[in-house]
Amino acid sequence: MLTFHVITLFPESLDSYLNASIVKRAQEKKLVAIKCYNPRDFTSSRRSSKGAKAGQMSYADRRVDDRPYGGGHGMVIEALPVIKAVEAAIGKRLKSKAGKASTKIIFFSPAGKQFSNSLADSYKKYSDIILVCGRYEGIDARIKKVFPMADVSIGPYTLTGGELPAMIVIDSITRRLPGVLGHDSSIEELRVASPDVYTRPESFEYKGKSYRVPKVLLSGHHAKMDEWKSGRKSKSR
Repeated sequence: MLTFHVITLFPESLDSYLNASIVKRAQEKKLVAIKCYNPRDFTSSRRSSKGAKAGQMSYADRRVDDRPYGGGHGMVIEALPVIKAVEAAIGKRLKSKAGKASTKIIFFSPAGKQFSNSLADSYKKYSDIILVCGRYEGIDARIKKVFPMADVSIGPYTLTGGELPAMIVIDSITRRLPGVLGHDSSIEELRVASPDVYTRPESFEYKGKSYRVPKVLLSGHHAKMDEWKSGRKSKSR
């Protein structure tokens, strides 16, 4: 079973998507597991009374961000709470050579390698994938000196945090695992597929105009239909 370990300050933001549809069924089938670790749970009690328990600590006690060195806007997530969260997730696995080989840590960064289908395929071989989700101005870069991490970007744009990228990566990898979709041909990029799809009825009218399914898809000629789907010839037929 592949286990995703998500390091995030906002674990509740993942609930609605990861507990629905295909990803939910993959968890129910025990094909994947998803665990969240909040760095706030790994703060020290330096701001609170000595010996205070986590449940007794105030929000200020559990803060994990601070001003950036060198100046600048925003706040930076401290290294130690994130390091401790990663350690709690997979620390034991990193003590053996086999554990290291089957574990991948992903750090979401705009400067990282572009995530793709081929990258998702290469990641499905691991038994444990750790997804480190930043917020605010980012995470203290020293975490990368403690744990080897792969910088990954899901696109040339900026998001509020790493939770959306984490969900995208989890979804993309999960649907590639044997048994998740029921049949390998369900993976669109592994078969002849068109970006345009149609279903019943064969035709319908809207505001006086008729909209029909392309004739080639009604022909029963599989070679011509595959040709149409692959876009090798005009789709105006």
